[in-house]
Amino acid sequence: MSPRKKFIVSHAPFWHNSSSIPERTYHSFLAALPAAIVGIHYWGLPALAVVALSIASAVLWELVINHVSKLAVTIGDGNAALIGLLFAMLLPATTPWWAVITGTFVAVILGKQIFGGIGGNSFSPVVLSVAILSISWPHLFDFDGMLVDYDLDFVMVYPLAAAKHFGAGAVADFSFGDLLLGRQVGGIGATFGLGLIAGGIYLIIRGFIRWEISISFLAGVFAAALIFSLIDPTRYAGPMFHLLTGYTLIGAFFLATDDSSSPANFVPMLIYGAAGGILTVLIRNIGAFEDGVIYAVLVINLVQPLIDKIRPNALGKVV
Repeated sequence: MSPRKKFIVSHAPFWHNSSSIPERTYHSFLAALPAAIVGIHYWGLPALAVVALSIASAVLWELVINHVSKLAVTIGDGNAALIGLLFAMLLPATTPWWAVITGTFVAVILGKQIFGGIGGNSFSPVVLSVAILSISWPHLFDFDGMLVDYDLDFVMVYPLAAAKHFGAGAVADFSFGDLLLGRQVGGIGATFGLGLIAGGIYLIIRGFIRWEISISFLAGVFAAALIFSLIDPTRYAGPMFHLLTGYTLIGAFFLATDDSSSPANFVPMLIYGAAGGILTVLIRNIGAFEDGVIYAVLVINLVQPLIDKIRPNALGKVV
C-alpha cells in the first residue's frame, strides 16, 4: 500500500489564462509600442535615446543580478525589456542618462528581483521606481521645466500643472483632440491617448489583463473628477480632462494591472481599480502632487492583499 501524500493548495496572487510569461510580456510590449513611437515622433532623438537606454539598462541590470545570484538567465522572457519601455514612457524626453540608469536599477533590482523575481513583487516595479525618483529629484518630473526648450505647434504647458495652479479655466486651452493624439506635454509614451486605449483594449481582448481593473480605475477617476467639478466648476477640471492627461491611461492599462501586485478575484479587482482612480483625483485636486497616478497605484498595491481577501457570500449560503 502506497503512503498517503498530503497536498497543500493555497491561493496564489495571480490568475492563469494558459499563456506563458514571455507571451504576455511580448504582447504587452507590442501594445505599449504605438504610444512610445508617437512620443518619439513628437520629442525626437532625445526621446529615442531615453527609450533605448532604458530598455538596454533594464535588461543589463537583470543579467547582472542573474549572474550575481547564480540563477538562470531570465532576460529571454522579455520582462526586463518591458519594464524598461514602460519606465521610459513615463519620463520627459530630456531625462539625463544617469537618472534613466538609476531608475531601471530601482525598478529591476529593488522593485522586482529583491522580492524574488516575477510573481513575488508587492509593487509594480515601474511605479516604485518613478515614485522614488520623483521624491528624490522632483525637478526630473517637472515637465514644463524639462521640456522648456521645445517649441511645438501645440500648447507647451503641462496640462495638470495648468489645471492645478490656474483652475478649471486653464482647461479651455487644451483640445480633447490634441490630448487624444498625444499633442500635449508629458511623458514620452504617456500622452498618446488613442494609442494607450487601443493597446489596453488589445490586452483585454487577448486576456492578458483584466478589464475589471482598468475599467473600474477609469470609472473611479471619472466619478471623483465629476464630483469635484460639480462642487466647484471654476476650480476643478472635469472628468474627461483627468482621463486624458497625465499618467491616467497608462496607469489604468499598464501599471495598475501588474499581475503580482493586483488582485485575482472579481469584486476585489473592482474595489482595487476604483480606489486607485479615486485616489488619483484626490491627490491631483487636494494633494501636493500634480499627477496622483503613481502614488495612488502604490497605495492600492500596498493594500491589495487585504482587498483580495474580500469574498462575497454566494446567494443562499448560510454563514
